[in-house]
Amino acid sequence: MADDSSVTRLVEVLRRTAQALQPGDRLPATRALVAAHGVGPVTVNQAVAQLVAEGVIDTVPGRGTYVARRRAQRSADLAWQTVALGAEPIGDADLAHMLDVPGPDTLVLSAGYLSKDLQPLRALSAATARAARRPDAWERAAPAGLPELRGILAAQLRVEPADVVVVPGGQAGLATCLRALASPGSPVLVEVPTYLGAISAIRNAGLRPVPVPTDAGGVRVDLLARAFEVTGSRLLYMQPTYANPSGNVLAPQRRSEVLDGARAAGAFVIEDDYARHLGIDGPAPPALIHDDRDGHVVQVASLTKPTSASLRIGALVARGPAVQRLVTQRTVDDFFVSRVLQEATVELLTSPAWPRHLTALRSALRSRRDALVGAVRAHLPDAVIATVPAGGFHLWLQLPAGVDDVALAERARREDLVISAGRPYFVTEPPAPHIRLSFGATGEADLVAGVRRLARLLPG
Repeated sequence: MADDSSVTRLVEVLRRTAQALQPGDRLPATRALVAAHGVGPVTVNQAVAQLVAEGVIDTVPGRGTYVARRRAQRSADLAWQTVALGAEPIGDADLAHMLDVPGPDTLVLSAGYLSKDLQPLRALSAATARAARRPDAWERAAPAGLPELRGILAAQLRVEPADVVVVPGGQAGLATCLRALASPGSPVLVEVPTYLGAISAIRNAGLRPVPVPTDAGGVRVDLLARAFEVTGSRLLYMQPTYANPSGNVLAPQRRSEVLDGARAAGAFVIEDDYARHLGIDGPAPPALIHDDRDGHVVQVASLTKPTSASLRIGALVARGPAVQRLVTQRTVDDFFVSRVLQEATVELLTSPAWPRHLTALRSALRSRRDALVGAVRAHLPDAVIATVPAGGFHLWLQLPAGVDDVALAERARREDLVISAGRPYFVTEPPAPHIRLSFGATGEADLVAGVRRLARLLPG
């Protein structure tokens, strides 16, 4: 049997030899290579076969091995795809920018995930190792998720296990809801501003986002009722808790009015509860689904935000026939969520490390938020902070009139500073320029340095 390392070494020798010769020149015979390099004929044959496959050399039976003649390469003609693909989808470019991986020297004040020092990496590694040793870890899972994980999530979310559907992250769960609960072309009411990923998902599902204004108390319920009436919409998407990007929390007195409006319209409410574990000044307010007895609210929960971007585990919570509709859509999408990842999540959520992590995370996010707010007030005095967020990752700033927030974000990127322009978070004309600064992925010193760099880029 040929030794792999011997084959690799001989491949490199023959490659260099071929590069020094001209196309069509003959290479040494097998017997000469065996003698020169102290290898067996099998090793020579394997090395030659690899270089033939790469197009470096050619073999002619009965005559020998030669340096391959360079063949004219025809440029690929991919223009046909322009016709086949049709018009470019709307709303994907801004989402793609959100997921760009910046360079090592870039100050990132835009990321929606935790930095490594805040992730429970040791607990995640231990949970994954234990999960991989479970007897059925590599078997398939039920479309709705592992019963054990559904039970744990139900206990945390204070719902029934039968109402929980496990999904591969909050974004996938949101996409499932949109496709399962609305028909293509239907209107979907959305808060403005709202989560950029939701706007892209709505448009990608062939739905029409309809803006409903917000203020510091969340969605304007007077205008929400009017929007239901005018559009006939049967679906509302909202973030009642630590909304992205504004940080707003739905005012307590508005909760019942939102549900009354949905009930009157016969509509579903998608409650994007991404920040359930990200309370800073205290526990997050109760989920809106707890005020709903008639199955109007479908909750989207995520474990990705308080852990790691690659722990793609979330949950949908619904009641009534909607549960089976969601399970059916999930089955069509990808059958089921990776079982070993579900098993690892069970191990993580049942370990003593989980509550300790959440406690430490709350303290760290509070320090970062306060550092960012202090830096903005010191170095960007003309920027308006409407809400100091009591949870989540994001600080929403209104800029002085006349500032182009998109151009500002582009200039900042050229200066190795990544911020989020406010305009893409609106599905209608923005009332003023805004930017979103995020503190989950950046340490305190870099947050302050980033704000100082940003201040130099603003007029005046």
